[in-house]
Formats: sequence, structure tokens, C-alpha cells
Amino acid sequence: MSGEGEGRVEPPDEPVIRDKRRVRFDPSTGAVPGPASAGPGTGSGTGTGPGADLGAGPVESVELAQLRTEVAERTADLQRLQAEYSNYRKRVDRDRAAVREFAVAEALTALLPVLDDIGRARDHGELEGGFKQVAESLESAVTKLGLAAFGQPGDPFDPTQHEALMHAYSDDVTEPTAVQILQPGYSYAGRVVRAARVAVAEPTSGLPADDVPADESSEPTDAGTSASDDH
Repeated sequence: MSGEGEGRVEPPDEPVIRDKRRVRFDPSTGAVPGPASAGPGTGSGTGTGPGADLGAGPVESVELAQLRTEVAERTADLQRLQAEYSNYRKRVDRDRAAVREFAVAEALTALLPVLDDIGRARDHGELEGGFKQVAESLESAVTKLGLAAFGQPGDPFDPTQHEALMHAYSDDVTEPTAVQILQPGYSYAGRVVRAARVAVAEPTSGLPADDVPADESSEPTDAGTSASDDH
């Protein structure tokens, strides 16, 4: 009796349910991909379990769209501020350069009479010794600052660069020409600081009819005088 009782298998106290359906899941996290099957306590979106996240999809989409809109607005604001700051920097740099050019031009203009005296001394051979070194140093300094002299005999007359102090007619020119430089002109930063003072000669073909030479205009006078003598 004891042997038969030991070999007999007693049925379990609880029923055993065997589900042969295949369920795929992530072995590392245990999560089941895809929507879970509907059942008690699932699919309502308000309970717990695998089906509880189904109702949160539209809400998350709206929030994501709002976040993207806010990010786009902030990005546009930053780009606008960056453009305004860049324009401000350019305007400040431009104004600073203009103020500097104006100040340098004023200082160079005040030195022009000194440069004129140096030029006259050089023309008369009086630029020598220590005075010559000082004069050359001054001319070198103003040249480095951007001052440039202009005006040479034979240059075509330009009213924007030349100031005509003397006028004459000549057969040696074919257009109004600066034949003599009475005082050189100076420019700075592409702008004329002082116009060159020159003597201008025009072609004789431009002489007015009233300026006929004396030997030609005297012939009618001589004829009139002889006629009066005959009477």
C-alpha cells in the first residue's frame, strides 16, 4: 500500500491554464511592442497596463506642435536681434571712421600753409641743413596720414580740382590746360582738401571775334583815312 501511494501523482489544488499563443516582447525591458489586446482594465486610456498610453498620443502631438512653434518664434527673434546688432555695429564703425577722417582732414588743412612755405623754400634753394630734415619729416608724416598732392603743368583743366587764377590763349594747347601751377592741390581719402591754383591756357581757335589781331583790324581804318584825304 505504501508503495502504490508513493508512485501516485496528486492533482494540484489550482487549475492549470496553458496558453499556446506566441507573444513577442523585448527580453531586455520586457515591453510588448504594438497595441495590446483589449481586455478588462485595458484600452480605456485611463487605467494601468499596456493599453493605458493609447489615449495620450493626440495630446502629445499637440504639445509637440506647440513646442515647435515656440522654438521657431524664438529662433526668428534671435535672428532678428542678430541682424539688428550687426547693422548697429556697421553703423557705429562707419560713423567712427567718418569722424576720424573729418578730424584728420581738419588737422591736415591747418598744415597746408606750412607745406606751401616748404615748397617755396625748396624752389628757391633755401631748403637745406636741419630745416630740410624737419621739412622732409613733416612731409613724410602727412603722406602716411593719407594727404596727397596733385597738379602738374600740362594737366587738362578740371574745375573740380583746379582753381583758375590766370587765363590766356596759346597755340600750344588743344584744350583748356593748366600750363602753370601757382599752388599745388591736396586730397585726402578721395576728397579734395584744397584745389590746385593754376594758370589756364585755351586754344587760339576759341578766341572771340572781337579779339582780332591789330594788323588785320587796321586795314579798314587806313582805307577810310585815305578816302578822307582825297576829299
